[in-house]
Amino acid sequence: MNVIVIYHNPGCGTSRNTLALIRNAGIEPHIIEYLKCPPTRALLAEMIERAGLTPRALLREKGTPFAELGLGDASLSDDALLDAMMAHPILINRPLVATPLGVRLCRPSETVLDILPDAQRGPFAKEDGELVIDAAGRRVR
Repeated sequence: MNVIVIYHNPGCGTSRNTLALIRNAGIEPHIIEYLKCPPTRALLAEMIERAGLTPRALLREKGTPFAELGLGDASLSDDALLDAMMAHPILINRPLVATPLGVRLCRPSETVLDILPDAQRGPFAKEDGELVIDAAGRRVR
């Protein structure tokens, strides 16, 4: 069985759209509301590596204590950034999705299509009405 995990924030439209795209492929993922149950430091570091990112690339600025914590300082180490994300999970950009095909920060939400093992089963439009998948289940570019 292929387990799909989404580190989700139900208050985020991008996260909700990503979850809906996963479900549109007929997959019910394991949903982790990361603000309530953040990943361990080791797991977060592993997901960052699997996604081909750096801790800085995963940092979220908007609506977070990014500026107050001085996280824009380019001299901060990866360890310091991971420590900040552990202390303030809101700093972890979302949604992060892990599948057997890889890990992605799904911004934009349709990035998840690159790592889903199953095809889309029908049309899909984002919450804002933007068509992403057509009636035949094909990605609209």
